[in-house]
Parts: sequence; structure tokens; C-alpha cells
Amino acid sequence: MSTVPGSRPARVSPAAAADILASRDPLLARLIAAAGPIRISRRGTVSHFAALVEAIVYQQLAGAAAKAIHGRLVAALDDDVEPEALLALSDETLRAVGLSANKALSLRDLATKVLDGTVALSPRGLPHRSDEQVIASLSTVRGIGPWTAQMFLIFRLRRLDVWPVGDFGVRQGYGLAWRVPTPTARELEPLGDPYRPYRTVVAWYCWRAVELYAGAADSALTR
Repeated sequence: MSTVPGSRPARVSPAAAADILASRDPLLARLIAAAGPIRISRRGTVSHFAALVEAIVYQQLAGAAAKAIHGRLVAALDDDVEPEALLALSDETLRAVGLSANKALSLRDLATKVLDGTVALSPRGLPHRSDEQVIASLSTVRGIGPWTAQMFLIFRLRRLDVWPVGDFGVRQGYGLAWRVPTPTARELEPLGDPYRPYRTVVAWYCWRAVELYAGAADSALTR
């Protein structure tokens, strides 16, 4: 299951990728059978920019609070979640909807970098950019780190070979499913190599393993 670093495999569905992995790894096959079909779908019909705005708003906040703040922000934008409209909002308005100063700066930085081309979000251009290029571009934005960029790759672009070793849920789920101590990010990195070019599928089932074996509530990542 090896692939050239930075390349992408021929397009298959997440379900087909799960079937391929299950046929090659009995332990993973048991996890897939217990967890059920993989569910990776694009989050709604909003633009890539709007999805990143939402991701920034939701960072480090409880779901209900983040949802309320995001709703007020969208209302302040008259449902026009575009870079120009966001930059036109005053600092007072951003504070009034409940955004911290840091998040307001992050949103302004995102909008500015989309407009000046530093961050390219064109639906035509993105498919031709490697995972590494997308992560590097998004990570130039204040408040967007590798994890947020990786979630964008998985749930917006449906990339199948993303391996978010910095995600504690993935590490915990791997430990539970493979019955080993929870690996560190550095330890987990090479453990994904046998599952190239479909490591996204393994990551998703690691999240499910936490729900199945540790009694965690279903998360937005696996719904």
C-alpha cells in the first residue's frame, strides 16, 4: 500500500478504501466491522472560506457557545461569508458578536490572505495542490495550525491519505484498537505507513475506536 510521498492515489471512495484495508489487515477489519461504515462527507454546502471561518470561531470553545457566536457573526455578515464582507465589519461589531480579539485578528488575517492570493481556495485550483501545499498555505494564517488544515483536507477536500498524528483522539484510538500504550505523535507517524495511501480511513476508525472502547460520546468528526 505504499505510494510516492506527496502524491495522491487514484480516486476511490472512503468506503472502497475501507474495504481495501479490511482485506489486508484482520485487526482493522474487526474494527471496521464493529464501528460500521465510514462516514466522511463534506460539511454542508458553504464555501471553503466560510468553512474556515467557522473552524476558527469554534476553536477552544464549547459547541453551544461557538454555535451562538458563529450564528451572530453570520447574521452580522447578512449571510455573506466572504472575505470582503468580513473585512468590512468593524472591530466593535466583531467584539459584539462575541469574538475574542485574537479570533478577530485570525479572521481578518484569513480574509486578507485569501484576497491577496497567499491562501488559494479556488475549487478549481485546490484539487491540483498536494496535501503538503494546502497545509503550508493554510498554516500561514494566524490561528490555523496543522490540525485545522488536516481537518480541512479530510472533511472539505476528502483527501484519503491524511494522518493527523497530533490529534489525541487518533492516538488514543490507535492504542485502544491495537491494544498498545497510547503512542506519542512521533511514535504514531511511522505506524501509519502500512496503510498508505488511505491513512485518513484509519484515522477515522481510530476516532470511532475511542467511542466504542472508551465510551466517548459520538463526535462531530464521526457523524
